[in-house]
Amino acid sequence: MGVIAWLVLGLLAGAIAKAILPGRDPGGCVGTTVIGIAGAFLGGWLSAAFLDRPVQREFFDAATWGSAVAGALVLLVGYRLLFGNSRR
Repeated sequence: MGVIAWLVLGLLAGAIAKAILPGRDPGGCVGTTVIGIAGAFLGGWLSAAFLDRPVQREFFDAATWGSAVAGALVLLVGYRLLFGNSRR
């Protein structure tokens, strides 16, 4: 997959992570989008490095989507823990 495909996957992974963990995020929609993109890259890298599951070249691979959403969830939870109270 190319960089554009990872960006699209990250956008969708961020939206899925936001749907799984609803609520007010400190960064709003833009912050969630950036977290989704970073989570897709992080999830793909962790999957390839530690789980011996390299990223497939197809866009519609279930393991790639799962790792991207999992990475976005991890980053979203971490972001909420670090910066959750800054908007009050």
